[in-house]
Amino acid sequence: MLSQKTRYAIRAMQHLADMHGKGPVQMVEIATVQRIPVTFLATILSELSRAGLVHSQRGKDGGYRLALSPIDISYGDLIRVMRGSLALVPCASRFAHEPCKNCLDEQDCRLRALMLEVRDRTAAVLDGVRLSDPIDPVPLVSGDSS
Repeated sequence: MLSQKTRYAIRAMQHLADMHGKGPVQMVEIATVQRIPVTFLATILSELSRAGLVHSQRGKDGGYRLALSPIDISYGDLIRVMRGSLALVPCASRFAHEPCKNCLDEQDCRLRALMLEVRDRTAAVLDGVRLSDPIDPVPLVSGDSS
């Protein structure tokens, strides 16, 4: 599952994408509209800034804006910045690979083979969707608890 921090980061970036080209957006606006605690949002925006995805501007008319066009930022980019990987297990990570503890040798592990496939398909979907792409909310179907 995505951490709360990653979900907040995505919502903040969606808000900045919606406001792209309209000038800096104040942190309080993002926090209020997206229901993100201000102190937590400050940490998130700092990380996104260090990753080169957000610019901050100080002063009376300051705030935050995307460092790149929304078409140049994928959801895969955001999740990698916040989580470090799209993989569900460390041995399936492309950039942060680690052998799993108490596991089979990697060449014999069918779970790893499956998780590599999951990672690649997940990456294909998340890297193919940009902040500029419209995403309509899906209404909850009665009885749906996922």
